[in-house]
Amino acid sequence: MPNIKSAKKRVLVSQAKAAQNKAARSALKTDIKKFEAAVAEGNRSEADVAYKVAVKAVDKAVAKGLLHRNNAANKKSKMTLKLSKLA
Repeated sequence: MPNIKSAKKRVLVSQAKAAQNKAARSALKTDIKKFEAAVAEGNRSEADVAYKVAVKAVDKAVAKGLLHRNNAANKKSKMTLKLSKLA
């Protein structure tokens, strides 16, 4: 455990940020899984709504620094292909 006041604060701040990042990552995964489930069911209207939510979540994750922009582009591309195959 740190003795210096600023080091103690850094520990607390980093724990809080880690918790926020974990929650945001979990929410992102949930949105993507909802899209995957809609595609697996073959429900086009539900998949369209879930696709829009998932793409927005991926873009927000990039803005927050949770995902690299190339990784996000890859995820969005794969989701788009799955959605177009559903038609």
